[in-house]
Amino acid sequence: MLPTLRQLQYLKLLVDHGSFGRAAEAAHVTQPTLSAGIQELERTLGASVVERARAGVILTPVGEEALGRARTILTEAEELVEAAKSASQPLSGRFRLGVIPTVAPFLLPRALPLLRQRFPKLRLFLREDLTHRLVAALRAGQLDAALIALPYDLTGLHYAHVANDELLAAMPANHKLAAESRVSVEALEGEDLILLEDGHCLREHALAACGLRPPKAAAGEEVFAATSLPTLVQMVGSGLGVTFLPAMAVEGGLADAAPLAVRPIAAENPSREIVVAWRAGSSRAAEGKLLAETLR
Repeated sequence: MLPTLRQLQYLKLLVDHGSFGRAAEAAHVTQPTLSAGIQELERTLGASVVERARAGVILTPVGEEALGRARTILTEAEELVEAAKSASQPLSGRFRLGVIPTVAPFLLPRALPLLRQRFPKLRLFLREDLTHRLVAALRAGQLDAALIALPYDLTGLHYAHVANDELLAAMPANHKLAAESRVSVEALEGEDLILLEDGHCLREHALAACGLRPPKAAAGEEVFAATSLPTLVQMVGSGLGVTFLPAMAVEGGLADAAPLAVRPIAAENPSREIVVAWRAGSSRAAEGKLLAETLR
């Protein structure tokens, strides 16, 4: 006898919610029903999967193994259902899309009305997060696709091009570089660079595109970093240094929030590539391509 999908779902919910009561509520069943399902799973496996404790539930080694496989099996089952739904009508039903924060506020306001118009049956669930977490969620089957920027290691993933997004130099409006029509990399090397914190791919893209090294603080000093693009704009507008901004953010009005001057960079290809990525072999691959085409 094999475990049922329902039993595996009970185990996943039990771990996700930490108690039988909350897991039963999430499963829309009574607590005795969920407990009976877990017990039946244990009889099928011939071993306990959870231990009850005051702090909640603790997985046994068998439970850890069962949970990992349960997540994979449930993801595949969900994809089967969604693939069947979308076979005759692409981009309909639930679609889980991850978006990086340096793209979401500038592309989505224009894209979402178009998606609603073209695909009225699409139920889009959005998750905004940093690239490494979105890629991990994509590989784990927690997302159907992700709107991210390259270069980035996409081993095990496929992607479709959306746009090339030019990186621009931004400095205080009264800065000496504001008098230039284009800013050279050599000129930027002599300035105090303010970048986004580690983890934001835009930081690495900007440095790589211009061949610059990460800024280092002198002894006893501190390197400034921003947690978001709006914060970065305010820091530069206050005269703390210069930075890089993506063209889509500038076109979206971000640079208007502070007294900035924005100039092109005199480099070979100062840009990042925006793509829609999905798991290799995913049943949503065709929809990922269609989504990229629509966003393009």
